[in-house]
Amino acid sequence: MSHDLLSKLDIRYPIIQAPMAGISTPALAAAVSEAGGLGSIAVGHMTAEGARTAIAAVRERTARPFHVNVFTHAPARADPAREATWLAWLRPHFERFGAQPPAALSEIYRSFLEDDAMCEMLLEERPAVVSFHFGLPQQEKIDVLKAAGIVLFTTATSLDEARQIEEAGIDVIVAQGIEAGGHRGMFDPSVPDPALPTFELLEQLRDKVSLPLVAAGGIMDGKHIRTAFYHGASAVQMGSAFIACPESSAPPHHRALIAQGGGLQTALTAAISGRPARGIVNRLFTEVGAEGHPPLPDYPITYDAAKALHAAASGKNSQDYSVNWGGTNFAQARAMPAGELIATLAAEINEAV
Repeated sequence: MSHDLLSKLDIRYPIIQAPMAGISTPALAAAVSEAGGLGSIAVGHMTAEGARTAIAAVRERTARPFHVNVFTHAPARADPAREATWLAWLRPHFERFGAQPPAALSEIYRSFLEDDAMCEMLLEERPAVVSFHFGLPQQEKIDVLKAAGIVLFTTATSLDEARQIEEAGIDVIVAQGIEAGGHRGMFDPSVPDPALPTFELLEQLRDKVSLPLVAAGGIMDGKHIRTAFYHGASAVQMGSAFIACPESSAPPHHRALIAQGGGLQTALTAAISGRPARGIVNRLFTEVGAEGHPPLPDYPITYDAAKALHAAASGKNSQDYSVNWGGTNFAQARAMPAGELIATLAAEINEAV
């Protein structure tokens, strides 16, 4: 981010905690913001009233700015035949645990494109920053949020997406490299993914767009942050680095995998949710997402099935089908309080100069 924008947001350090649905908590967001970074909460999986409650929970803990993220995916189109075929593919996995797949699947998350109540709530609550993941919302929503004084971020995975973001009047581009954990922010998953590493993406964007760039993907320490600055970033967004913090809601199994670290691999798959996402490899990747699987239901309908399968497995004390998002460098995450991590990163930035 430019110096002017840093000043406007009252951020001491150019470090943004990535919004991670199911991992980010109000306590984590507040701790990051209190320490001088920009904390965040993900509300794309919530109703407008649930999101309002989460925003209030952050504000109970800090008066400093923070960041609210919504999902802007194309709304799912139900396809009962495709969904039935997918459930049939999953049936043997359910049967391992003496369970049956659900009779039908549903769209478990509502897109911001269709959620006018969420937009109205954001206009009323006016968080310092609202970010969009999976694309841009309607121009009228962009315009009213900006008119309310809210700073807008949007994820880009390519130059074409970055140009669309700039043309729409967004304030900041989050340049997401292929190393990033969780969901790829690509606008249209049917279009070939350039799959650029973070620093290559920054180099491609830095002279082609005039907006501030936030680097996201694979950034875990001060040296990584300094390298991102060298390649044109004004700030960084870090997700995997915060998963091991005690303020996150990562479950014990996810934390144990991070502690185990180096011997594990991450990969991208769409078979969990219906959109490409990077996580720690388990049977969801190697078997459910195996080559030759049937066509996936739309996002997030596919995710409904994965959650049901994990529930069946965990009910029998198995984590073989747990969802453990993480970037390529997840094993470098440090299990320390978020405020301490921000201070450590700030010191490392100075050491790397």
